[in-house]
Amino acid sequence: MLRGQKVSIIGGGNMGEVLARGIISAGLTDANNVTISDVARERLDYLGRNYGVNVTGSNSKALENAAVVILAVKPQNMGEVLRELSGFIGGGELFISIAAGIPLRFLEENLGGTVRVIRVMPNTPALIGAGAAALAAGSYATEKDLALARGIFNSVGITVIVEEALIDAVTGLSGSGPAYGFMIIEALKEGGVKMGLDEDTALTLAAQTLLGAAKLCLLGDKTPSELTEMVTSPGGTTIEGIKALERGNLKETLVSAVEAATFRSKELGRGEK
Repeated sequence: MLRGQKVSIIGGGNMGEVLARGIISAGLTDANNVTISDVARERLDYLGRNYGVNVTGSNSKALENAAVVILAVKPQNMGEVLRELSGFIGGGELFISIAAGIPLRFLEENLGGTVRVIRVMPNTPALIGAGAAALAAGSYATEKDLALARGIFNSVGITVIVEEALIDAVTGLSGSGPAYGFMIIEALKEGGVKMGLDEDTALTLAAQTLLGAAKLCLLGDKTPSELTEMVTSPGGTTIEGIKALERGNLKETLVSAVEAATFRSKELGRGEK
């Protein structure tokens, strides 16, 4: 979809780097068609040296002849960046924002009103190509734009399409969710250590077990409940562990975590501290 077209990434932080790497590795376009802008010269030197992309300290220069512009700057800097870019828009660009809490209306208004914009909520496992991203289209974005954006984020994980009103729920679930998973892995590791395993062995087993469970959910044809039943025998070891989890209200606690993070995302989107 991007072959021969220029992609500009405004912001050379971790996610900007991940997306550049994914775009190039997936063969969506060549490295010489990718430009990254950032304020840190050292960071630009690193990105240019390691990925062969074009780099610049000027956001407006990065915008020149770009078909796709990925806005990978911090939310608190977005307004300033948009105002800077608005005077250099050619009219044919697709803008993709990954800034948490910045609504489509704000992006469109500050870029000139009728620009094509897609808002994306990615998560940190994109760093290793295992991300989960939700996309919401702006008023002027087309189905072709959505397909193109999905192609970019599929290069670093999987994607789903949602209405913008659900982006906060996505933030509470998959945006914040890796931290919940890390805590569960840490707890399983500590349980293994308590029962006599060394830390490295316990951590390896805990992490791989959750990875395997996740793959069964994604790649198999059974629901999580069906999979639970499949590994649970009456009077066996697993049922005893599950009883302990139920006594600790694990399911309700995780539901509450998603709920709390979603509400906080809504607050941040309204500008609340």
